[in-house]
Amino acid sequence: MSPPAPAPKARSLQPPSPIVTAARRELDELACLLNAKIRVTILCGSGCAGAHDELITLAERLKAPIVHAMRGKEHVEWDNPYDVGMTGLIGFSSGYYAMLDCDVLLMLGTDFPYRQFYPEGDTVRIAQVDIRAENIGRRVQVDLGVVGEVRATIQALLPLLVGERDGAHLAKAQEHYAKARAGLDRLAVGTPGKGLIHPQQIAKAISDHAAEDAIFTCDVGLPTVWAARYLKVNGKRRLMGSFWHGSMANALAQTIGAQKAFPRRQVISLSGDGGFTMLMGDLLSLSQLKLPIKVVVFNNGALGFIELEQKATGFLDTGTELRNPNFALLAEAVGIRGIRLEDASEVREGITAALAHDGPVLIDAVVNRTELVMPPSLTLEMTKGFSLYMVKAIINGRGDEILDLAKTNLWR
Repeated sequence: MSPPAPAPKARSLQPPSPIVTAARRELDELACLLNAKIRVTILCGSGCAGAHDELITLAERLKAPIVHAMRGKEHVEWDNPYDVGMTGLIGFSSGYYAMLDCDVLLMLGTDFPYRQFYPEGDTVRIAQVDIRAENIGRRVQVDLGVVGEVRATIQALLPLLVGERDGAHLAKAQEHYAKARAGLDRLAVGTPGKGLIHPQQIAKAISDHAAEDAIFTCDVGLPTVWAARYLKVNGKRRLMGSFWHGSMANALAQTIGAQKAFPRRQVISLSGDGGFTMLMGDLLSLSQLKLPIKVVVFNNGALGFIELEQKATGFLDTGTELRNPNFALLAEAVGIRGIRLEDASEVREGITAALAHDGPVLIDAVVNRTELVMPPSLTLEMTKGFSLYMVKAIINGRGDEILDLAKTNLWR
């Protein structure tokens, strides 16, 4: 038999925990860095869940713009006058430049992996707060790391911040964001009668008409782009996807789980035609289980994001074309209401009808294949690669593709 455990010592006699001491020292160092009255930009990830109010207070105190990663969108974007958009390949130019044009980048609860979107050189000091110690400095070299939960860390940090800040940095980032947002919104306006639906119009219409507490899922690739740029979150809506692993065909499967878990909430899948057809058999489950899920298929006849990547690196698109059936008729064949959208004039009425239907619906949205997704910053390699693609397309008798690109993205 093991000896009895010794009686615990009185709390007042115990020395301070080394972890608590280290945390206080880190907080003091972070406060000292932020109290220097310099330009601060905040980058937020999913670790900011539950810290919305504290984050807004921090941004107000620091006069700091807030940039978010994809997984931070649903936690920080809503009711946030300091939000200046997302960063990354599918982000906003305003978010990208707010991170570069600062003196201190404060990373909160994010493991954002793309090194090319972080500041380079020694001109920007980086501080990172994360509950997982192994995440500190994993993606970019940091000057100061604080191990702790974001909400609790901000609460402890706020009393240590003193003095007034100049709002010029924030104002500049907000102005840039307003222009970037207006530009994206213009792309979501369709022209009836052209027989050409822009996928941005579909995504914005879904966001405008969906329930206040809707649950959205999105496939990887272009559906994630449209979700990131056009779905509005409000603190009640949820957005799920394969944002860590980039696995195809996740959206429909995720909606089934979400609808079973929350049978009273509206659940909407933003599916790519490639992802949808990979697990198209799951459509039968909606009818079998009587799940009122709304499936929106962005039917552009291609593995769109792969095709864009090929063109950006100078290759002719190869193996990306999809010969799709009429998905709306396919849905009707298995007992699910199907709605096919082929013109911009049909979008509003079709989506409104789909969301109001008491049962599963598949929206077959026939969208433009040659819609370009412009990154927040064009590199020389991207420009050279796309120019090489256009030369190859003309030489190989595919000049009509270049005309389609111009018609879709320039003459709107």
